[in-house]
Amino acid sequence: MKTETTPNGTLEHWTPEEVAEAFAKDEIVLIDVRTPQEYSFERIDGALLAPMQAFDDRHMPGQDAKRLVFHCGSGVRSRKVAEMCQQAGFDRVAHMEGGFGAWKEAGLEYTGTDMTTGAPKQMKKSG
Repeated sequence: MKTETTPNGTLEHWTPEEVAEAFAKDEIVLIDVRTPQEYSFERIDGALLAPMQAFDDRHMPGQDAKRLVFHCGSGVRSRKVAEMCQQAGFDRVAHMEGGFGAWKEAGLEYTGTDMTTGAPKQMKKSG
């Protein structure tokens, strides 16, 4: 994990592998900030949907036990949302560097759409 000092604290940049490991251990809350359309097409199972365009820090989960980790398609929107959370006083936030594209490139499992039927389908990069 890389860290960066921002005006409102330290922002953590997690790799997809770090996110997957912490998520599997139930150590983080993973929040997808993409649009509902993007989420319905492909998503990380168990990630919460909180689109950036509707962001309101008052509706974010509490941080009593788990760090909030945001992700989007490329890492740009998730970084912005993490910074907005920091501005609102959250101190345990991070984002997934490279976004969902990096998650897929790493070969991690997700739910996609079977283009022949339109049905959800478990996906993982082959070989």
